[in-house]
Amino acid sequence: MKKSILLFAILLVGAFQVKAQENDAAVKVDSLSEVVVTANRINLPFKENSRTINIITSNDIKNSAAVNVADLLQQVAGVDIRRRGTGGSQADLYIRGGGFDQTLLLIDGVKMDDAQTGHHTMNAALPIEVIERIEIIKGPAARVFGQNAFAGAINIITKKNLDNSVSLNVEAGSFGQLNGSATAGVDTENSTHIIHVGRMTSEGYRNNSDYDNGNYYLKSVFNKNAQPIEMTATFLERNFGAENFYTTNPTFHEYEETQNSLLAVSTTFKNNKLKIQPRIYWKRNQDLFLLRRNEPSFYRNMHISNKVGVETNASYASKLGITGFGVEFSKIYLRSNNLGSRNRFMSNVFLEHRFSIADNKLDITPGVALTYFSDFKFRAFPGLDIGYSLTNTFKVYGNIGYTYRIPTYTDLFYNDPVTSGNENLEPEEAFAQELGLKYTTPKFNASVAVFNRDADNLIDFIRKDVSEDVFVATNITEVNTKGLELDAMYNFKFKDFTQTLSVGYAFLDDNILDQNEELSRYSLNTLKHQYTTRLSTQLFKNIRQNIIYKYAERTTGQTYNVWDASLAVKVKQAEFTLTASNIFDADYIESGFIPMPPSNVLFGLRYSFK
Repeated sequence: MKKSILLFAILLVGAFQVKAQENDAAVKVDSLSEVVVTANRINLPFKENSRTINIITSNDIKNSAAVNVADLLQQVAGVDIRRRGTGGSQADLYIRGGGFDQTLLLIDGVKMDDAQTGHHTMNAALPIEVIERIEIIKGPAARVFGQNAFAGAINIITKKNLDNSVSLNVEAGSFGQLNGSATAGVDTENSTHIIHVGRMTSEGYRNNSDYDNGNYYLKSVFNKNAQPIEMTATFLERNFGAENFYTTNPTFHEYEETQNSLLAVSTTFKNNKLKIQPRIYWKRNQDLFLLRRNEPSFYRNMHISNKVGVETNASYASKLGITGFGVEFSKIYLRSNNLGSRNRFMSNVFLEHRFSIADNKLDITPGVALTYFSDFKFRAFPGLDIGYSLTNTFKVYGNIGYTYRIPTYTDLFYNDPVTSGNENLEPEEAFAQELGLKYTTPKFNASVAVFNRDADNLIDFIRKDVSEDVFVATNITEVNTKGLELDAMYNFKFKDFTQTLSVGYAFLDDNILDQNEELSRYSLNTLKHQYTTRLSTQLFKNIRQNIIYKYAERTTGQTYNVWDASLAVKVKQAEFTLTASNIFDADYIESGFIPMPPSNVLFGLRYSFK
């Protein structure tokens, strides 16, 4: 591992030196310096933000060798996707050591949190064909989103239009994988539409690991020549064998079906100074779990949650700076044979103001979120972002703030033979701080951040001693988490084609294991060291190739190296692809007791009609 860190440092320093010797001619790839970050109420260009934000651009997605969002996010340092198989059927999302309930996922700014459990977060992840970019906000800056953005937030930005086009995609490969999808763009005089339909199936790479997943997506913009109204509708279903996902009993053969849907309607009013974006949305999640797949009556859980919300976000520019503010009201309805019938009303008011002084070199952004939950009452969470531009390309910044998470209904009320909820739980709270430096140009960008998080009342399922079989939801003592993250990406020319090298490293240390190593059910297996690199090359006009390397060292002592690769050959309107995962057949576990798939390949053909 020390060699990997040394190699990263050499690449980082070397890239700075190379950049200093080059001119600033633009490279024809997605340039971070030009991306406007929309993951907050005050929209700013990437390099002007005083927050730790990673951007996965459309070019990154194309060169990722990933076939779904879960695989894609695994290539970002500081993000830990713990999968229990292929196809994105079941994956948990962690940022900077936070739990799967402590990271918020958004679709075009709509919060996709689920009151039942954070296990369903990635069920809302869209197919990569409709994604324009992904914004990853880490640390205390994520407080702007409120509930569940305890350790960070991920905002998936969808494509605005595809003109008039149709794209068909067929893939087949190891484990009986068979995927098919169609994506169409329709552009009329006064409206645009994006439609995606996809199906992914597999026989599974181990016993009872088959899946049959479907993605249905519609995005429409009406009245685009006057006051545009945007509508998004999604329906994502996952049906999969869940062998040993939650138990090790050899007589259990678990099975799960989930459905996740969203309907959102929004518009934007704006002039030179004021922008107002009202939105109304409905989110639904359904979860069916069987402990014995072929014996449904033995043990069956059925949960259906609905969230209806209305919100308005706005920003106002004046001589004093930019003011961002927003208000949201939502109601949650849960119906469950295990958790009971539950209702929760939530409201959130957020206010921040960005001051720019010293010839716009220094920016100071204080902000506060005021929240109300019908079962946890009022709470306030302030924060502060500060940034200083040393040059046009160098910026130093710092963040401090309070973040929080209220217990899920699983934390509060779930019961089975080995698990017990606790309706007396208190919300989790944390005071987080970080300091960062970033360098941004069209050809090269790099960032480094150090952070610290002091959390109180963290919720974990704990047993009193090793002789106990039942784990009870408990607010554990204070937990300190600190770490370091490094990221760099360099675009360069070779044989008149653009080549890209990106590297990332994350170190994380916390004291959870000191308290609960033998008594905790969920707090183990944190990524202590994480190293990622991607080399995307093109040597010929119609051929491009990508190599991805991931190294992980977890607090349990497990270490592993995983190599993925992809090859794409374009012939007129057709593109042939080959994706190879876990090339050297690494033996490793990301979550629970589930060994990850051995080496496998996926062959694909995409044909586009214009």
